[in-house]
Amino acid sequence: MSEEKLYAVKNDEGRYWDFLNEDGFHDFDSVDTHTTYEKQQAEAVADDCGEHVVTFVEEPKKVVLTEEQAEIVERAHIHNGKFPATFISGSNEDEGLLMNAYVNGYTVAKEKKYGVWVPRVKGKMYYKDGRGSDDLDIASADCLNDKNQQFTKSEIEHYGLQDCEKVEVTDDGIR
Repeated sequence: MSEEKLYAVKNDEGRYWDFLNEDGFHDFDSVDTHTTYEKQQAEAVADDCGEHVVTFVEEPKKVVLTEEQAEIVERAHIHNGKFPATFISGSNEDEGLLMNAYVNGYTVAKEKKYGVWVPRVKGKMYYKDGRGSDDLDIASADCLNDKNQQFTKSEIEHYGLQDCEKVEVTDDGIR
């Protein structure tokens, strides 16, 4: 989180001091410069006018987590709300990252998917046929928008396809 702050002076009527024109309080839409970096300047204006300083702090960025890490943070919120740090520290994950996510929020990283080429077979890629957990088939490379032809890294390892040529699949096709 950034330590930089901005300061504004607001009166009881909800109007703001204009730091550019220094000509009094105005509706928010009418002020040219709402804020200053100088805390002392804002405090001086507030003291002179009998109003109060409003501090703006940059919102912290959300942490990017894997699905597994997000589940740990959610369980810390739900099941162990009184002692989340204890729950998180027992997870064998990066405690600092997960506590940051617990406090500031998080997003879940979208797992990359790959099309996997069949070695020595031109224009063909592997395809999960869906009949069983280890059943693979071969399909033409023009079907990469088919989810059964997209593999995560863990699926590539599961099927033993690490040595095959791979191409990353994006939302709009292959890269």
